[in-house]
Amino acid sequence: MIQSHWLHKRLALLQLRPARRALGALLLGLALTLPVAAAPVTLNLKDAEISALVESMSVLTGKNFIVDPRVKGRVTVISSKAMDEKELYEVFLAVLAVHGFAAIPNGKVIKIVPAAGAKQENIPTVDQRNGVEPDQIVTRVIQVQNVSAAQIVPILRPLIPPQGHLAAYTPTNVLIISDTAANVERIASIIARVDLASNEEVEIVPLRHAASAEIVRVLTALEQSRVKADPTAAAGAPPRMVADERTNSILLSGDKASRVRLRTLISHLDTPVDSGGNTQVVYLRYAKAKNLMTVLQGVSKNLSSEAARNAPIPGQAAGAPGGGSSSSGASLVDIQADEATNSLVITAPPELIRSLRTVIAQLDVRRAQVLVEAVIAEISAEKTAELGVQWVVGTNNAVGFTNLNTGNSNLANVLALALKANSGTLTDTSLIPQGLHLGVGDFTEGNPFGVLISALAKDADANVLSTPTIVTLDNEEASIIVGQDVPFVTGSYTTSTSSGSSTASQIGNPFQTINREKVGIKLKVKPQINEGNAVKLEISQEVSNVVPSANAASQGPTLNTREIKTSVLVEDGQVLVLGGLIDDKLDEGASKVPLLGDVPILGNLFRYRNTTKLKRNLMVFLHPVILRDPGQGTLYTSDKYSYIRDQQLAARTREVSLLPEAQTPVLKTPAEVKAQGTILDTQPPVAPAPVVSPPPSTPAPTEFGFGDR
Repeated sequence: MIQSHWLHKRLALLQLRPARRALGALLLGLALTLPVAAAPVTLNLKDAEISALVESMSVLTGKNFIVDPRVKGRVTVISSKAMDEKELYEVFLAVLAVHGFAAIPNGKVIKIVPAAGAKQENIPTVDQRNGVEPDQIVTRVIQVQNVSAAQIVPILRPLIPPQGHLAAYTPTNVLIISDTAANVERIASIIARVDLASNEEVEIVPLRHAASAEIVRVLTALEQSRVKADPTAAAGAPPRMVADERTNSILLSGDKASRVRLRTLISHLDTPVDSGGNTQVVYLRYAKAKNLMTVLQGVSKNLSSEAARNAPIPGQAAGAPGGGSSSSGASLVDIQADEATNSLVITAPPELIRSLRTVIAQLDVRRAQVLVEAVIAEISAEKTAELGVQWVVGTNNAVGFTNLNTGNSNLANVLALALKANSGTLTDTSLIPQGLHLGVGDFTEGNPFGVLISALAKDADANVLSTPTIVTLDNEEASIIVGQDVPFVTGSYTTSTSSGSSTASQIGNPFQTINREKVGIKLKVKPQINEGNAVKLEISQEVSNVVPSANAASQGPTLNTREIKTSVLVEDGQVLVLGGLIDDKLDEGASKVPLLGDVPILGNLFRYRNTTKLKRNLMVFLHPVILRDPGQGTLYTSDKYSYIRDQQLAARTREVSLLPEAQTPVLKTPAEVKAQGTILDTQPPVAPAPVVSPPPSTPAPTEFGFGDR
């Protein structure tokens, strides 16, 4: 056996000058290669170079080491008994760990590096400690079964040294640990004690008489008041209660003591009422009480009839089928609607009330809204051209003339207007023909003659874009009308009266009957939201306008009407064409004198021609948007609100010529509306500051004698 003082002497030789250090290293190597090297060794070192210890361990264990240049220092080992090769290597790893170094196996060699960077080396990954030295740096992946791995990391972090590594991988709920094998094993044992299944159980408590939701509400309030009065009662996990209204049962979760206490309270509360009926008031949130009352009355009849049939007949066995009448069960149910509070007053047995409340909960839901934008686009162009010649020649014996069918532009009408204008009696200007009219003639001599040349060119273009928008609830009809009331004369009457005994009648007061009709843009829509994002729409769209006409005074106004009534199915946000018209019309007309009007060139003197070209494009589009929550409604409202406000700001830049100091009104910004709580401008106008004159040196007496005396 090699004594420790002998080994210490050889290690001390390494601390001498270089020549003796080399000689001592050689002697130490020769001594350790003797057959006695395999025998147990008692290792005692004091302030020995760590590099010398590495060299000795290489000789004693037969392992090859690669030492990082940063591995420096002196070590002290005190041992009282001999150790074999395996024990020596464990002591060697322990010495390295104490001094902040680690041994990393890498094939046939072992790298000795600082422990701070050891986790970044190729350290072995193990599943358990078996076959690994306690101070060996290893990596281990631990699967956590019952708790969250991320929640355990803060608890275990203080147990890991700075050079170690601890992290959680959430997707697979595992922990990754890099440290010495002994410490990793200790961490694994701690995790095994923490990673336990919860001892909480869930039990179902069915109810027979009381409503589960009401019992949960009462017990929840009781638990909250108990915790508030005694904060120490909330040290553990509080019990949880959930009401299942479909089966009228309560789900309890918590420790055994809490569940026993709550189950006892539930059994005391789940008792039948003394009277045969019960009255409850159900406040509605979205549905209308009057409309819902009709539905519930029909449902209650079926429920009460079924309950009466299943009720046992007195004197009959409990298991036998009931034979009660439906009228007796129906008489126990009474449902009334209170429109002032939008609530329902239900009087019925508890079982029927629970069933009715379930129906109410499913019907009293927030309904989505639908924003409907209708786009009416119309582009039309009209061109008209007229050209004709009319003449008249008179002698003492005969008169010849042409009077073509040209409306107000005929020769007789023009001559009559000319005579009235010459005599100063022209008062009705509505009969003045449109266009260019050139007349030449002489009616003063014995042989009068006259020629009238009529020409008319007319161009009319129209580009109309109307976008009526309306918002309505699902399955609710809504309409919007933008236009004016136009009067239509439907009849005129004149009363006749007789004076005294005379049979002659006199004309009384004439009067007319007038009917007013709305003319403009009319939109009527009823949306129905189907499963998914499809919307069924019943649409009635009408666009009408008054056509200027010369006959409006005598025959009444003329209307252009475009109307569509249809039902369509549109996806949310889809633009769908409802209908339209593409019209291209060319009308040509000619009035002429037979034979004379067909003569080339000269025939134009006996002819009147007119041509009208009309092209019209009209399309109606629809764009529905489902507003399922207040956020979507706010989004579209802000869009329209900002558009109108931008138009007002653009109008404000144009100065009012007659009132330069006046400003056009502008909507508030959304931030101002939110801060002030109103859209209206409630701020008082800013009055000019009053001009304060300096006070006089001597106060003058006031009018009422309250000055200085």
